[in-house]
Amino acid sequence: MKFKDTFLWGAAMAANQTEGGYGEGGKGISNTDVVTKGGKNKERFITYTLEDGSKMKTPLFHSKDIPDSAIFECFEDEEYPNHIAADFYHHCMEDIELMHELGLKAIRLSISWSRIFPNGIDETPNEEGLKFYEDIFCKLKEYNIEPIVTINHYEVPLKLTELWGSWKDRRTIDCFKRFCEAIFTRYKELVKYWITFNEINHIRIIPFMSAGVTKNDATTIANASHYELVAAASAVSLGKEINPDFKFGCMIGYTQSYPYSCNPADVYKNWKFMSHCYFYSDVQVRGYYPKYKLIEYTENGIDIDLTEEDIEILKGGTCDYVTFSYYSSGTQSADESMKNSGRGNMIDKGPKNPYLLESEWGWTIDPIGMKLALLELYDRYQKPLFIVENGLGAQDELVDGVVNDEYRIKYYQEHIRSIYEAIENDGVEVIGYTPWSFIDSISASTGESEKRYGFVYVDYSDADYKRYKKKSFHWYRKLISSSGASIDSSEIK
Repeated sequence: MKFKDTFLWGAAMAANQTEGGYGEGGKGISNTDVVTKGGKNKERFITYTLEDGSKMKTPLFHSKDIPDSAIFECFEDEEYPNHIAADFYHHCMEDIELMHELGLKAIRLSISWSRIFPNGIDETPNEEGLKFYEDIFCKLKEYNIEPIVTINHYEVPLKLTELWGSWKDRRTIDCFKRFCEAIFTRYKELVKYWITFNEINHIRIIPFMSAGVTKNDATTIANASHYELVAAASAVSLGKEINPDFKFGCMIGYTQSYPYSCNPADVYKNWKFMSHCYFYSDVQVRGYYPKYKLIEYTENGIDIDLTEEDIEILKGGTCDYVTFSYYSSGTQSADESMKNSGRGNMIDKGPKNPYLLESEWGWTIDPIGMKLALLELYDRYQKPLFIVENGLGAQDELVDGVVNDEYRIKYYQEHIRSIYEAIENDGVEVIGYTPWSFIDSISASTGESEKRYGFVYVDYSDADYKRYKKKSFHWYRKLISSSGASIDSSEIK
């Protein structure tokens, strides 16, 4: 098994989960900065006070509406793990050296919007923030590591939420365009591959974390989604003006789903589930709203703010490639009594699949689902694909400076084989693979550091956040150097 030399072997990370540097370098407060730590069986909360001084906490998942008068702040008796995360802010050059040692050809990372425009509405960007990322991109270029840059990865300046509810208001589009213009202009010679929004479809299940949106009704989510889609298309058009060689991708959080049975009602329920995912990529790849979504909105009395100008913007700002995250699969049943029998808190995965094993956190391990995702997305769009997240969250153990994560190696072996089969046997065009994650970071779903994904272990108990190379680090380095040929190698040092 050998991939083409042009295949971009990489790894992924995100500013809000890895960077830290809270309040440093002119960075403003973002939405994730007011989300508490959770755990396997512990909810994450959004914290704020009301006008009368009452302290309030709203669950991050399946959250209730947050009052417009809310004043977001951090409470002394709560822990906010994103403030420090893996402390990439202070270790970035050291970590890039590790990326080079790992042999990465690409690294997917994001730019913190609030580090460039602290309040979102600022007229001029924060120079210290711009310089921080410029230094990173220059160092990556020195090592011939291609940056795959996500413009907006679960991070919005909190001021936009307090002013008008962030993406529930059309005015956020112009703020986003100002952000894009600043980074496109500054990094036009340093970055080629851009991704507009991380897992844009997850605004439906985690509106506050995904988009800083405090309301959870169908009309608000539909319009916030619309404004993000218009903003994404606007970014593509703007970027092409600044540098015609820019390549833009859309990104969806992809959960491969199956009908729980051959009951036609289950099959239809599964189609409805997948359509909620495909809608977002349909618009960004094809440049228009699919009829099934417009009909759904009409049937449910949802009025979206779709203007003639928006229609032209969507048409003119389609993406060049399609990216997605894939971790696990789920099932769908029309039987409502089975709705919550599945596990995993990022998304309702439906009834438990009796044919699959699960991770410690209840996420199914389904490498064939990866192959199906590639086949279905490529057949639907006929655009190059890029797998920008895939990985196994586990409770790694550091013993005498060593992390023996053979379970993670096995997970990757099985999923990479599925990628290879889709390319070689079925003709799917895949640009590259950036598994989650390069380094241990704060889990988006649980907010804990105990759920680890990285090739590099971070000792959070150490004052300097010392890094250790896991067994999977050495395995992946050998895999990259052999273009995949050493996938089964047991000689790892």
